[in-house]
Amino acid sequence: MTTYLLAGGGTAGHVNPLLAVADRIRDREPDATVLVLGTAEGLEARLVPQRGYELLTIERLPFPRRPGRAALQFPAKFRRAVAQTTRYITERKVNVVVGFGGYASAPAYLAARRAHVPLAIHEANARPGMANRFGALFTPAVGVAFQSTRLRGSKLVGMPLRHEIESLDRAATRAEALSYFGLDPAKPVLLVTGGSLGARKINATIASSIALILGVGWQVLHIAGNRSEVEDPELPGYKLLLYCDRMDLAIAVADLAIARSGAGTVSELTAVGVPAVYVPYPVGNGEQRFNAKDVVAAGGALLVADATFTPEWVAAELLPLLRDRTTIARMALSSGSVGTRDGADRMVDLLSAARN
Repeated sequence: MTTYLLAGGGTAGHVNPLLAVADRIRDREPDATVLVLGTAEGLEARLVPQRGYELLTIERLPFPRRPGRAALQFPAKFRRAVAQTTRYITERKVNVVVGFGGYASAPAYLAARRAHVPLAIHEANARPGMANRFGALFTPAVGVAFQSTRLRGSKLVGMPLRHEIESLDRAATRAEALSYFGLDPAKPVLLVTGGSLGARKINATIASSIALILGVGWQVLHIAGNRSEVEDPELPGYKLLLYCDRMDLAIAVADLAIARSGAGTVSELTAVGVPAVYVPYPVGNGEQRFNAKDVVAAGGALLVADATFTPEWVAAELLPLLRDRTTIARMALSSGSVGTRDGADRMVDLLSAARN
């Protein structure tokens, strides 16, 4: 019986592919033990136990980027995290460590090396994070979600996806999805989403432009996010939700999407061939812009800077696109050409090879 330690967390971008791989290991090896290494503060503290996996925790250790007290304390805290992880590996008789980036991963990579345990890594973003750049020094088993990702020794495996997206048949599910959201089967659907918390600029621009979009014969499914202050104008053809727990149905019904270009969003939309207008989050190290690079190059999406995504842009650029169904159909084929549905299987194959 094999014991796996999957390390990662902090955000959905790390936790979701980790859980997809955990589920696929459990499908393939029902007698395997799957443990997850994370922190008590990250999203994994809620999602991992909900999915039925045991969470082992270490201290949350963001890498200090400026001189100061945190920088002085970091080396000692990092050594303690590595020592704690090494104890977990030894005491729980871990056979393989799999890292997904995030706060818990760097200590896991060093602990795996010290304990002489095979290591595999998955990088979800097109621009690799610091922890995975570090971990790639210790293993040849490195899987990436995007073709354009540059990471030492990496192999394209795609994004490990949740089962409901991996198995989604959009054509077969469309009628159910239209009924679920109360949408008109005779009109195309524009899906607008900024993630669970929403995207202020996307929401504001769509709210200001909704009459124009409806006026060219489309309907809009707008998932505005839990923190949104968007008011529902209650116009026919406009469906406003703060949160959607059936994103598989939202994706099934979408003829075009407007979204942030987080790695998970790009991977899910391309996996099932939904064309998109991506508006990258303008803060951080720019990874969202790079996540959309491959699908934009293939012709399956447009990339619009956050500052450029305005009602004026909608009027000048989006409305002509919405009127051109032939171009949108061509974009859908191009989007699907760069997506993968079997990322979980390919990543589990990679970590199996690392064990042997």
